[in-house]
Order: sequence, then C-alpha cells, then structure tokens
Amino acid sequence: MNFFKDINSFQPIEFTSQWKAPSNIAFVKYWGKLENQIPANPSLSMTLRECHTITKTNFSPSDRLNVELFLDGKENKSFSRKVLTYLEILIPILPFLSKLNLKIETQNTFPHGTGIASSASGMAALALTLTDYLYHLASVSRSEQFFKDASYLARLGSGSACRSIYGGFATWGGHISNEYASPLAVHDNFLSLHDSILVINSEEKKVSSRSGHGLMKEHFFAEHRYAQANYNFDKCCVELKGDRFEEIGHILEAEALALHAMMMTSPSPYMLFHPNTIKAIQVIWQFRQDTQIPVFFTLDAGPNLHLIYPDSHKKNVMTFINSELTHLSEMVIFDRVGDGPSLC
Repeated sequence: MNFFKDINSFQPIEFTSQWKAPSNIAFVKYWGKLENQIPANPSLSMTLRECHTITKTNFSPSDRLNVELFLDGKENKSFSRKVLTYLEILIPILPFLSKLNLKIETQNTFPHGTGIASSASGMAALALTLTDYLYHLASVSRSEQFFKDASYLARLGSGSACRSIYGGFATWGGHISNEYASPLAVHDNFLSLHDSILVINSEEKKVSSRSGHGLMKEHFFAEHRYAQANYNFDKCCVELKGDRFEEIGHILEAEALALHAMMMTSPSPYMLFHPNTIKAIQVIWQFRQDTQIPVFFTLDAGPNLHLIYPDSHKKNVMTFINSELTHLSEMVIFDRVGDGPSLC
C-alpha cells in the first residue's frame, strides 16, 4: 500500500471519527490462515443490513500507545487489549500510532461472539475510523482507494472484516488479492436476498474462530478442504452473475457443513452445533422438499442458522419460520442484503 508510506512522518493530532459497518455472512468460507492474515483459500460473502456495529473513535496525542474501549457504554479491558495488540501490529507501517491514545465507543445490534461475525463488523468499523484518521492527516479526500485501504487494515485484525467494507457481495482472495477484499458484481435479483438468522444459542462460543483457524495447520483433511473451497468459490462467482439461486443454495449448505466438519475432525475435535441447530436443519430440508420453495441455510463458526431466500418467497418463508422454527431459537433477526458501511 503506497499510501501508507507517504504518511509515516506525520504527527498525531486530535480527531474523532464514527462509522457504521455491517456484518456479513460467508457463502464460501475460508478456514485456515497463512502468515500475516493471508487466507488459505478464497472466500465470498453477502453483506448484511441490520446486523452492524457502530464505532466512535477519538484519537489524541499521547506519550505512548494506549487504548480505552467501551462496549455498550461499559469499559471492556479484554477488548481493549485485543485492539492494542492489533494496533501494535500496524506500528511498522504506521509508526505514529505509538504516540496515540484511542478512546473507542462501540455497540452491536446483535449478540456478540455467537457466530454472526461480530469481529467482522467490529473490526471493519474500527478500521474505517482509523482510515478516516489517516486520510485526515494526509488531507486526502475519500475515494475508491479509501475503502481498499480500510479493507487492508481490517484484514490485519480480522480476516472476514475486510469483506465488510463493501456492500452487496464481496470476495477476498482468489483471482484479485489476498491483501484486501473486492466488491463483486452480481445479478440484480440477488441484491434483494433475505437472511433470517435463527439465534439458537446466544452464549459466546467455547472455541474462538482464531483457535479454529490454527487447528487447520495440522488437519488431515486441510488440503482437500481448500480444494473444495476453491471449486465452490469459482462456481459461486459464476452463478451470482446469472440468475440460478438454487445452484448457489446448494453451495451455501455444502460450505456450511464442510466448515463444521473441519471442526469435528480437527486434531482437537470440537462441536459448535447445538441440538436445535440439527433439528432446525432437518425441518428446513423437509419444508423445501414439501414446498419446492428455495430456502437454504448456512452457518458461520457458531450454532446459529442463516436462512437465505429470494424476496419473491418472503411471505411464505416468514410464515414457515414463525410457525416451525421460532420455538427452536432464542430470537430471529430478519435481515437482508445491505449497502455497506456509512459515516455517521
């Protein structure tokens, strides 16, 4: 990133930035990392609208790097340490960070740590405020490059966060770049897809995604999984430019089940499914078989199910959810494709 080389000599000043950044749901999952937050396989995701993080960051000069983070109005020292570690990683490319105090106020519209990619929206929002600060220091106007730079910085904190910088659909890795995500043009019909999230268990998951990625390094099936992901990535990119949702739906489910299969067959096996996760999957399969309505599920690294379906079937699917699935979940979040981050 040549832009970052141009501002190494800048001195910290007072500045405040506030951004809203969305979560995303991966259609093609990445699971496993190389050095420097590079994905072992490409991924593709749909950006959400209602599930988002709002982060306000105040930057002020200091004699050392310091972070104070407040989640939902309460100081969170654990998250403060995580952000501090992230910023320390950036010091080689942004030396002036070592002389900054950051006061961060952040809040989510959905439960944290349950597999709805709160790290993606949270780190994307933080990276956007940081990029906003950098552009202010350099007196540079925001442009398309602004979001590429934000995606680059977000990736260094959370891989999936780099895709949350863009609305609609985004890819990371594959044919374009491992350094940052890129927006993906899709058929207009896919810009009205719905994602109804069954929050089956809102407790924070027992094994973090970071730990799960680490376990892929010695996984017996890792290379075969990467080959599967590459195949599904290429196929999904093609199908999203056409208008064949059912082809994409089958990729969604295969990717979700493959992700959790990797967890259950890892060197230190673990399971993030909840009993109601399995029950809900069986109910969804039966409903689709009985009605031929194209509603498909996917999961991130957690027990909660994302039901993806076209807008044309919204009424029937919502009736199905309310009558057949709500009793298996703590809550349902009705979401859909989003437009991406915004300054607020």
